[in-house]
Amino acid sequence: MPELRKDPIIGRWVIIATERAKRPDQFGVSAQGPQESTCPFCEGQESHTPPEIYAIRPNRTPANTAGWELRVVPSISPFLRIEGDLDRHGRGIYDLMNGIGAHEIVIETNKHTANIADLGEEQVTKIINAYIDRIRDLEKDRRFKYVLVFKNHGWVAGGGRVQHSRSQLIATPVNPKRVKEELAGSRHYYEHHERCIFCDLIKQELENKERVILDIDGFLAITPFASRFPFEVWILPKKHSPDFITLDMAMRREFARILKQVLLKLKVGLNDPPYNYIFHTAPFRREKVGYWKSIDYDYHWHIEIMPRLTRVAGFEWGTGFYICPLPPENAAKFLREVNIG
Repeated sequence: MPELRKDPIIGRWVIIATERAKRPDQFGVSAQGPQESTCPFCEGQESHTPPEIYAIRPNRTPANTAGWELRVVPSISPFLRIEGDLDRHGRGIYDLMNGIGAHEIVIETNKHTANIADLGEEQVTKIINAYIDRIRDLEKDRRFKYVLVFKNHGWVAGGGRVQHSRSQLIATPVNPKRVKEELAGSRHYYEHHERCIFCDLIKQELENKERVILDIDGFLAITPFASRFPFEVWILPKKHSPDFITLDMAMRREFARILKQVLLKLKVGLNDPPYNYIFHTAPFRREKVGYWKSIDYDYHWHIEIMPRLTRVAGFEWGTGFYICPLPPENAAKFLREVNIG
């Protein structure tokens, strides 16, 4: 019997289509796709990217030369551009503004490696450091309200032809709709219970354990109760925190450890599937009366990892429902048992 499940945070319904269910080992979509012959992100190819705006260079080598471990560069084809004014205005009932923002590429390693799961924990920690440093820097620009960190791994997930491990940051002058839905749902729950819904979710998942994949130090990896996609994974800090950028160095290392292990389980268990991951963190708080007043208490940052093993079709687009052909409890059990050495 199919089962309808409601996401407790934003109220979205999901259909767990048990009658269409596949076994976990039947999802065999590889991240491989067409390949570019020359990689512009490898060490020694610095002239093929825009000038770097951030880099980790242990030996203090000159900018835009070899000798780096991680680089951040502007996107060569940005969705939003940093130059100019917002110029908010209306056109009848329509609201408009200039496409102002920032679009940056985090080149996660100088080695030609496609998957972050193959990097060491120390290098993954450096990636986390870069995310935090860049968000903090972009926060200084008062035109921006939010920075989304995301990764597209594999051709189907939008990773492009260049198979070099990288992720992206985009700063926007508005708060993304998906994040605002979580903010609103979290605030509504807090107003009625005086507790963070994510903290309650973590407590319940730890007690139930059916959907827990990993519980490492200060972080928990789960398949969410109302999973939209097979093998969807959330990683959450067990201690309440609305802001990803407040992680101290010890917590960054712990987060890098669990992130690498989850991604390695997906790679080993599912034949290196294409996936997207996104960070949901609290927006920048500007001085504005009544604006997200309780956010420090009701919101909880997390990362969502979504393997691209199924397609969104007409029913999903028309209803806002998602159809997941694998119960998250089965997905969690499968991933728990994947041996990554």
